[in-house]
Amino acid sequence: MRRGLWLIFRWPLLLALLSFLGLFSALIGDEFYDLLSWLCLGVPLLLVAVVWIRMRRVNRPRLHFP
Repeated sequence: MRRGLWLIFRWPLLLALLSFLGLFSALIGDEFYDLLSWLCLGVPLLLVAVVWIRMRRVNRPRLHFP
């Protein structure tokens, strides 16, 4: 199945833009911009944690009792 570039790169592009927005907002101001930067930079970390936990659950060996 052939996929378009948009289908392949949409989520990495969104995370990159979110990270850039977080880094930029941390540089330009205080108060609201600090909150915005924490939220924007926290989302990719949260997604990595969710995927890591899901991958551990999938790869966990199952015990079969007779």
